[in-house]
Amino acid sequence: MIKKQYSKTKAVAKVTFSLTTEQVGEGADVRVVGDFNDWSWDKGLSMSAKKNTYAATLELTAGAAYQFRYLVNGHHWFNDEAADDYLPTPFFSHNCLLVLEEVTIAAKPAAKKAAPKKAAPQKAAAKPAAAKKVEVKAAKTKKTAAKKAAASDDLKKIEGIGPKIADLLSLDGIKTYADLAKAKPADIKKVLAAAGSRYKMHDPTTWPQQAKLAAAGEWDKLATLQDKLKGGK
Repeated sequence: MIKKQYSKTKAVAKVTFSLTTEQVGEGADVRVVGDFNDWSWDKGLSMSAKKNTYAATLELTAGAAYQFRYLVNGHHWFNDEAADDYLPTPFFSHNCLLVLEEVTIAAKPAAKKAAPKKAAPQKAAAKPAAAKKVEVKAAKTKKTAAKKAAASDDLKKIEGIGPKIADLLSLDGIKTYADLAKAKPADIKKVLAAAGSRYKMHDPTTWPQQAKLAAAGEWDKLATLQDKLKGGK
């Protein structure tokens, strides 16, 4: 007798083979041999004796057909009377045929996403205690004369100085013609170099000279000098 039990999660089936003691006698060594164990007695599926029955279970891949027979005590062959079919052999006998149907495994349903936990309502912040009013008497301050902001000149009137360079010089403390007249060209070059490569190309050699004329109000002389210059050089 053959009993088939198909798996719901894998493409396999558990097949239970059984014979009665009336068919093969008591105390026999009964094994199931077939193409699933190379028709080998040593690899044969041993059947256990329980009451009046010999039985054994084997898991086989579904969607296939298998040939098998029962071999008793290593010499006597028996067929299963409930086999799916029988196939002739070259040895003038028949093998039993076991047919296992294909198994369709149902797709697992997608796991439901856990609903996000609701945030616990935030407790209203306790109102701070009202601060006590403290009367503070305004301290009497002496009136001081406001210092006049340091004057600045339009350094853009110096040939070679544009708005950006004027701002750089102002940040370095050179805000007036007098400041620029006192500055050394080498120090001015350091200010330009620190501002980036785009300012390195400027040559401040004549800027102090021009600033000295501007500080003295000698605009005509400054104009004559600037006519001879190109970009402050």
